[in-house]
Amino acid sequence: MTQEGSDPSLRPAESGGVRSVKSAERTIAVLEYLSSADHACSLREVATGLSLPRASAYALLTTLVNTGWIDADGAGRYRIGLRALRAGASYVEHDDVVQRAQPVMNELNNELGETVHLARLDGAEIVYLATNISRHSLAVVSRPGRRLPSWATGLGKAILAGRPWDEVDELLPEKLEPRTVNTFTDRAALRAELEAIRQRGHAIDEQESTIGLRCFAVALDFASPPNEALSCSIPVVRLYPDREEKIVAALLRARERIVR
Repeated sequence: MTQEGSDPSLRPAESGGVRSVKSAERTIAVLEYLSSADHACSLREVATGLSLPRASAYALLTTLVNTGWIDADGAGRYRIGLRALRAGASYVEHDDVVQRAQPVMNELNNELGETVHLARLDGAEIVYLATNISRHSLAVVSRPGRRLPSWATGLGKAILAGRPWDEVDELLPEKLEPRTVNTFTDRAALRAELEAIRQRGHAIDEQESTIGLRCFAVALDFASPPNEALSCSIPVVRLYPDREEKIVAALLRARERIVR
C-alpha cells in the first residue's frame, strides 16, 4: 500500500496542505498550450514549449487524442479538439453574467450596427465571453475564449481602472508587450491612462490592439473591483464625428440594464 508522500506523481501544494497531481497539471498545461497557439503544433513544439521530456509529451498527447480533447492530423501535428470546445461552450452557456448580458448585447448590436463584446479579466489578460458581430461587411470578429493583454484593450483598461494602481502593477507582467505602435508599454503612461478612465467613466482603445480599429468600453460593476466589461468596436473609417458620443451613451445605458 502506498504511503502518503511516497507517490512521485503527488506533491504538496503551496498552501492548504492539499496535494496536487503532477500528471493532471501537465495535462492541463498541454490543453492550455494548444488552446493559445495560433496553429497546429508538433510534438517537438509542445515538449519544448512546456519543458517536458519528449516521451512524456507524447504520452500526454496520445491520451488526449484518444479521449477527444485534442485532434491530430496525418502530419503529426496537434490542435484543440471537440471535447474542449464543448467544455468551453458549457462554461459560457451557464455563466450568469453572460446570460444577463446577452439580451442587452443583442439590442445594443441592433442599435449601433457594430460589434459588441463581453469579456472577463483572467490574470493579466482579458478573455472574450460573448460577441455580437457587426452587420457590416467590414467587421470585427473575436471568438469567445480569445485572450488579449488587458493593457492593450479598451475592455481590459476599463476593468483595470477599477483597481488601485498597486494591485494593477502587481497583476501585470514586468514588460508590457505591444500589439501595435499605440499600445501602452510604459507603466507611468498606463497609470495616467487608467486615472483618466476613472475620471470620464469609460475606456477607449485608440488602435492599441488592432490598427484601424477603435473600441469603447465600460466596466460592469457586479463586483468591487469589477471583473467584466462591455465594449463596442468600430473601424475608424466608420467613426463619424458624432458617433463616439452616441456609442458611449448607448454603452452606459446597456451597463445600467445589465447590472441592474
